[in-house]
Amino acid sequence: MKLVPEHINELNQFTRGLDPKAAMSIGQVSQIHKWFSDLGIERSRYSIDDKLNITVNGSLDLNNTNITSLPDNLRTINGGLYLSNTKITSLPDNLTVKGDLWLSNTNITSLPDNLTVNGYLDLMNINITSLPDNLTVNGSLYLSNTKITRLPKSLKVKGTIYKDF
Repeated sequence: MKLVPEHINELNQFTRGLDPKAAMSIGQVSQIHKWFSDLGIERSRYSIDDKLNITVNGSLDLNNTNITSLPDNLRTINGGLYLSNTKITSLPDNLTVKGDLWLSNTNITSLPDNLTVNGYLDLMNINITSLPDNLTVNGSLYLSNTKITRLPKSLKVKGTIYKDF
């Protein structure tokens, strides 16, 4: 008598070398929940859609923490994103921040394409050398003490640009 169905091997085919949980979206969702939980952020403060894109409800204040990265699928912050004085080195592509974005005193050297900031963008005291195409800032842009020498033609800033050229 067989206790295991013959087709069980077909049901459990995972890519070799990968953790089975990482190959399934449930594993990715668990990783997202753990990332937020480690920061003390409750599940009611963010949502994950069917494509695993993350939206944060309200602001995300991570200033002066030991954070080094954000999830690649973080797409929208429905408030401000505060990362000053952290070890962050990059931001996810296609990110929209509906409030201010503060990146002063970080290790960021470039910004992702299609970044939209509906408030202020603070890039003071970082080693950034250029701004990406399609950057939109609906508030003021702070570039003091950066290595930026030119602004892209596609840059859209509704407020004031502060730079010590």
